[in-house]
Amino acid sequence: MVAPQNTPEHRMHDDPPDIAAAKRALRDASKALRSRDAALSADVCHWLRTHLHTRKIRSVACTWPLEHEIDLRPLCHALHQDGLIIGLPETPKKGHPLTFRLWRPGCAMQPGRFGTQHPEGPVMTPDIVLVPMLAFDRRGYRLGYGGGYYDRTLAALPHARPVGYASSMQEKTAIPTGPHDIALPVIVTEREIIHCSAGKNPGQDDVTTPD
Repeated sequence: MVAPQNTPEHRMHDDPPDIAAAKRALRDASKALRSRDAALSADVCHWLRTHLHTRKIRSVACTWPLEHEIDLRPLCHALHQDGLIIGLPETPKKGHPLTFRLWRPGCAMQPGRFGTQHPEGPVMTPDIVLVPMLAFDRRGYRLGYGGGYYDRTLAALPHARPVGYASSMQEKTAIPTGPHDIALPVIVTEREIIHCSAGKNPGQDDVTTPD
């Protein structure tokens, strides 16, 4: 995962000053509330795997967790066992999109920027990109770490479908949005699969929850 310092250089798009200030305040507050919970991570992995099984895909870009983040490593192993191709992000210099490299269980991992790790494997192009976040709302808008990596990555991969994931405690009534923010079609928490407005088909339920 990518957790860059929040600096203005190499911004993909500049928000209006009031929106930028609101995002900074929410970002700082959200970072202060982060903590890793093994049971929560397991539930998020379960719902992500459930959702991915409904998609006709061959490859998924996952993440390798930093401290206090949801741990998708069990999901990486499970999806590999399901026969899917798994990629993990290599973080470039600011201003560039992520590069996804092929991951297999037991493969060598290299240290990357901002404390991240990535495989040595070849570059791959995913069908699905799992997108981390600090906060989200039910419209599908997310608050990232401020580096713009996933914004640039999704712009560079127009055929890849993004799927956000987070703890339900990270949900907000409304994320501050600028003119260039794009809603995610789906966000998965430990409680539910939320079909957001950007990706909802007519007649589709808003959420999928346990029976």
